[in-house]
Amino acid sequence: MRISPPKTANSVQTAFLPKEMVDLLVKEHRRHPFDLVMFPSPVTGNMYGPDCVERLHKTLCKKAGITENIRFHDLRHTYATLAIQNGVDAKTVSSILGHFSAGFTLDTYTHTTPAMQQAAADKVGRFIARAV
Repeated sequence: MRISPPKTANSVQTAFLPKEMVDLLVKEHRRHPFDLVMFPSPVTGNMYGPDCVERLHKTLCKKAGITENIRFHDLRHTYATLAIQNGVDAKTVSSILGHFSAGFTLDTYTHTTPAMQQAAADKVGRFIARAV
């Protein structure tokens, strides 16, 4: 494994985190303040390799009772869908994911959920109720 610059200049970005997440990261850093890696492998003390991350992901899914095959990369799709569902605008989600186009994010990374469809039906229902 080798650390290298990102594929595109658009991939270099500032990550905005909620205070609660920063608090958790600070707490974790205090456990090993001199490590260069935030979450070192307990075996090697270095970064986890991609294969190891995939194995950890599968183990966590299994412990959570998730039986479908969910790839680690699918978490990006989940994030995009939940962010849109909860009112984050498409342009912001696209920027957070490092995409050039909000259209690409919407077409590729977001998926319609039953909750989104119900919210749309409720909005149309309120519109009809006001119009009648």
